[in-house]
Amino acid sequence: MRRTEALLADGREIIYFDSQGAPERAVADPRRLDPVESRTQLRRDPLLDEWIAIASHRQVRTHLPPPDECPLCPSVGGRHTEIPSPSYEVVVFENRFPSLGGDAGRCEVVCFTDEHDASFGDLKPSQVRLVVDALADRTEVLGARPDVKQVFCFENRGKEIGVTLEHPHGQIYAYPYLPPRTGKVLASMRKHQDTTGRNLFTDILAAEHESGERVVAESEHWTAFVPMAARWPVEVHLYPRQRRIPDLPALEDAERDDLAQIYPYLLRTFDNLYERPTPYIAAWHQAPAGARHEWNVHLQLFSIRRAEDKLKYLAGSESAMGAFITDTVPEDVAARLREVAP
Repeated sequence: MRRTEALLADGREIIYFDSQGAPERAVADPRRLDPVESRTQLRRDPLLDEWIAIASHRQVRTHLPPPDECPLCPSVGGRHTEIPSPSYEVVVFENRFPSLGGDAGRCEVVCFTDEHDASFGDLKPSQVRLVVDALADRTEVLGARPDVKQVFCFENRGKEIGVTLEHPHGQIYAYPYLPPRTGKVLASMRKHQDTTGRNLFTDILAAEHESGERVVAESEHWTAFVPMAARWPVEVHLYPRQRRIPDLPALEDAERDDLAQIYPYLLRTFDNLYERPTPYIAAWHQAPAGARHEWNVHLQLFSIRRAEDKLKYLAGSESAMGAFITDTVPEDVAARLREVAP
């Protein structure tokens, strides 16, 4: 992998990730841009003891532009976008409208391909592997910052999820605090360790292997299964199966190559569920600061679509009380996913 670092016209960092032998990338940004102004505030909710990011500047961010105005496409034909080069393989840059920024963390955009109409699930394994390498690179760099508590890599796909740019891309959040879900997982892990002397991730995976009822797909290095208490209508977790791995940078070459096969396979399986492409969130849960020895990196892939023409809305119980009620049975979802697998 070859990295090419540069700055955009307003001083934001941009990094090209290319395979060996790819052409040199254009790095000069000819646009005239005002410096990015991040007005993010972190405020603590005293009732829940959780941090809330107030990012009012995001109200004016670009919203579902037509394809010929997409800011994530390459700069061609005299039209200048966020990526100065006329082509690219994978590129990462600081978000122009960040949810976190300044003294309140950092947000980056990850463009998976320069093809506007592509989807992650249809990318070749070599391109997926390059994306994985880019995510691992950024996780390592951002995770080394003393103000960062956890690096979160994710993809939102589909208007139903709230996507504002349809070009295939993901995001990276470097949180300056411990997100609520991670805090709860850590507490559960440590309680399980104190009670049983074993690792919770290891025991969850062993139970899924023993049952087999909710396992969706397996490869040499990875196991995908519907969690026993899934919260979402369609939800799959992807775990390393041979050893516990804290984060993406810790993956060995064979594990990354295998991931480049099974990851898009799962996305294509999701797309086979319905006539239309399935909206989803693909979330990589990596070790937070200080917990690398006990964490296991895992992908949480889920969709809010519960039927061909129905979405799962977080209404009173979920939104107000945080108490999830699911409309689907995990074992039935697993069987359906195995049935429609490509």
